[in-house]
Amino acid sequence: MPINVLMPALSPTMEKGNLAKWLKKEGDTVKSGDVLAEIETDKATMEVEAVDEGVLAKIVVPEGTADVPVNDLIALIAEEGEDPGSVQAGGDGPKAEAPAKGEAPASGKPQAPAGNETPGGGTMSYERIDTAPEGARPSTGPSAGKPNGAAAAAPGGRLFASPLARRIAKQEGVDLAALQGSGPHGRIIERDVRAALEGGTAKPAPQPAKDAPAPAAKPEPAQARTPAAAAPPSGLSAKQVMGMFEPGSYEEVPLDGMRKTIAKRLVESKQTVPHFYLSLDVELDALLSLREQVNAGATKDKDGKPAFKLSVNDFVIKALALALQRVPAANAVWAEDRILRFRHSDVGVAVAIDGGLFTPVIRRAEQKTLSTISAEMKDLAARARTRKLKPEEYQGGTTAVSNLGMFGIKSFGAVINPPHGTILAVGAGEARVVAKNGAPAVVQAMTVTLSCDHRVVDGALGAELLAAFNGLIESPMGMLV
Repeated sequence: MPINVLMPALSPTMEKGNLAKWLKKEGDTVKSGDVLAEIETDKATMEVEAVDEGVLAKIVVPEGTADVPVNDLIALIAEEGEDPGSVQAGGDGPKAEAPAKGEAPASGKPQAPAGNETPGGGTMSYERIDTAPEGARPSTGPSAGKPNGAAAAAPGGRLFASPLARRIAKQEGVDLAALQGSGPHGRIIERDVRAALEGGTAKPAPQPAKDAPAPAAKPEPAQARTPAAAAPPSGLSAKQVMGMFEPGSYEEVPLDGMRKTIAKRLVESKQTVPHFYLSLDVELDALLSLREQVNAGATKDKDGKPAFKLSVNDFVIKALALALQRVPAANAVWAEDRILRFRHSDVGVAVAIDGGLFTPVIRRAEQKTLSTISAEMKDLAARARTRKLKPEEYQGGTTAVSNLGMFGIKSFGAVINPPHGTILAVGAGEARVVAKNGAPAVVQAMTVTLSCDHRVVDGALGAELLAAFNGLIESPMGMLV
């Protein structure tokens, strides 16, 4: 029977995707790992890999098709010995799981990650705070927080395994639940089953009891439903808005996937996250002096180009990461029935691109040197502007930095990007007159505003975090050790 290729869920929030380009044509032989097509999500263009081998018998969705729902059939692969010409869409062949770069659950909705795994496939280490008596519990077993955890199990007991791995395991009588996946996100693939057979470690698959009734489907918990799906529509319809203006006085700009997602998430954030704002003026003289010295001392290559050039934003990222370590209660996110408090500072940084923005994340920023943060940020920003970031590079994190100082903006309040608990808005550095020792003095200063999710960070806690940040910016030598 043919293998169904489905539109994958390449991120936890993805509901539809655009099939940009087919890289294989009908009649081509495909092997596991071959790139079949390019899919445009709301954030990036990503490749879809084959998870089985055979012949691409039929392309169901042509390239250039927009808004293809997740889990819709997009192509059919004929298995070995099967006539590709006889394959038809709509058959009752077994459905293949979504390609490995983004698991598409059978329900058509993105699955919540297991253990401490982030939606994009990275790991975030945290402890649970204020646990409710009921509800899902984060995994605390030996594989918690590991992308390649044993048995590659998802919530609800489902195993992530490629169709080829499942078929070989069935033929050889291997229990997939006893294997450890080495594929993306812990997916069990062919080589895992082969290795178990060759090493003699494969356990026989349990035999189901005859005439055993199928387990009843569990209702989906309320917190697992996509919050954005319940977001109310805008108060005015497009027709009503256009009716307020003279025809021909405006240009209609269609919304792309990114702008739709940004609009939906901003509405969700302002309607569901109780924001409050704390502002502080921070003096920059010591930081600017240290920055000049460090940049002047950077080693140069044979062409005379320095190995690095630190920006004020690099210091801001490092200072916020260290401040979260000094005030660990603020390094947290809201998770409906609990608070997740994280051990490392994963700091997102807003990057403006044409038509929207990305927030790539600097992982474990408190452990990285300023030069490392600078190089990593330059790479992430460059790839963000070409929409080449991977989901794990812009998902997750507990806080973010939004810097509009280069545009001369003195101060502003940023909108929190859920599930972050805070976001720091950074204004322009400028010369200001202040009182020092009872006399006026001119200093370089900037205004920063911390937006806080009041469910996670109370006023005093937010003030403590800003005070720690201020201390690091005004005495920046502490960031070098």
